[in-house]
Amino acid sequence: MITIMSTGFPPHRACVEGKESGWSDRMEITFRLNGEIITTNESQTRTLLDYLRETRGLTGTKEGCNEGDCGACTVMVEDVDGKKPLNACILFLPQLQGKSVTTVEGLAKDGTLHPAQTAMIEEHGSQCGFCTPGIIMSLVTAHANGNKAHKDVLAGNLCRCTGYAPILKAARKIENAAVPDGLDHVPFDAPSIVERPETADELAGIYAMRPDAVLVAGATDVGLWVTKQMRELDEIIFLNGVSDLKYITETEDSYEIGALTPIADLVGLFKSSSPSLSEMYRRFASTQVRAAATLGGNIANGSPIGDSPPPLIAAGASLTLRKGEDRRTIALEDFFIAYGKQDRGASEFVESVTIPKSGLNDLKAYKLSKRFDQDISAVCGAFNIIVKDGTITDARIAFGGMAGTPARAKAVEASLIGQPWNEATIAAALPAFAEDYQPMTDMRASAAYRLEAAQNMLRRYFAESQGLATSVLDVKEGA
Repeated sequence: MITIMSTGFPPHRACVEGKESGWSDRMEITFRLNGEIITTNESQTRTLLDYLRETRGLTGTKEGCNEGDCGACTVMVEDVDGKKPLNACILFLPQLQGKSVTTVEGLAKDGTLHPAQTAMIEEHGSQCGFCTPGIIMSLVTAHANGNKAHKDVLAGNLCRCTGYAPILKAARKIENAAVPDGLDHVPFDAPSIVERPETADELAGIYAMRPDAVLVAGATDVGLWVTKQMRELDEIIFLNGVSDLKYITETEDSYEIGALTPIADLVGLFKSSSPSLSEMYRRFASTQVRAAATLGGNIANGSPIGDSPPPLIAAGASLTLRKGEDRRTIALEDFFIAYGKQDRGASEFVESVTIPKSGLNDLKAYKLSKRFDQDISAVCGAFNIIVKDGTITDARIAFGGMAGTPARAKAVEASLIGQPWNEATIAAALPAFAEDYQPMTDMRASAAYRLEAAQNMLRRYFAESQGLATSVLDVKEGA
């Protein structure tokens, strides 16, 4: 058991079994499971999926991909922010401290099935049945939240058997059904654990003492280090308890977004100010991943194919980085130095992102992937081109998937600025893409395909601005 001695700032120090070593591979975790409050002592990287199946015998939650892609392991997690569908396969147990988990076994009350279960039976939504529990948990969570965007809700649940039509019929069938009693589990006060700070000040202090620790927010990336790469992580700081880094502040000129703000919150935030950016975030992975993943995590891991950096760079966003009590602000584009290397020192973490509203007015983001939903981008392009009196006065263009880091297309920008906004200018700018990027060939796309796709995104941006092409926002099929 871990005993916490609060020392303010600098932060907590831990006594593990009477020895002031400060860290333990195991920790005592308290959460509610299907209505029952339980306490268990577990490895810090044990996943909820393994715990449910191997320790609790709750085998309704299935292991499919074990990387957060298929949705077979979906459970409902409730905290102070409400109910969320999450992938149990990449959810570490310490992330559940003080939260409530409902699995498919916890739905039926006194022998009465949940409306989602009944509808799936009546509409023949299950065949082999392996994916069915996860689908039901996605529907149950959406139903509890009043979410009727069924195709979005189910985009993170893959089914090889049914073709989805009967599942969608089941989803529509329960739209007006009453939410059953017994599924509301108000979060409760659970003991503090040193590896899970509760404020940004505590995080700064702990991280200063443990600069080699791995920071885990949603675990949508780090989870795969454990489940796929079989890596052993010695020191972890779990960030999901740091509530003061989960916020959105709107000023007259900008949006300031705390690093631990879930990606799901950004879909609605930008719906009016930047519909294109909102749509890109709607296509960000799946409902389950958007509920877990954070904006700061999507930026801080430095992936060259992360979807957030290109449009935010094009919008002129900046980062606030914190180390201890010191903060510094840099342009987002300067954060990415080289593949796997960011401008972030030891014990320094992303605290917030600031996006100027002026950078959203003309912003368009394009995500190109093999599968429309629940897929990683082959190319992600973002354009913010300012035209006054028919002349291009400014241009900020950024891409992911084209280089070892998210990066601006500065040669393309230079070829556009000062020129008339017409097809001849666009055509003349296209060769400059080869100056800015030398993309790689991999499983998602060839270098030649990526280069041509980037050029075609500029063509499309121009065509949409002239009413010569229809935006995906205008042709999106209703849910």
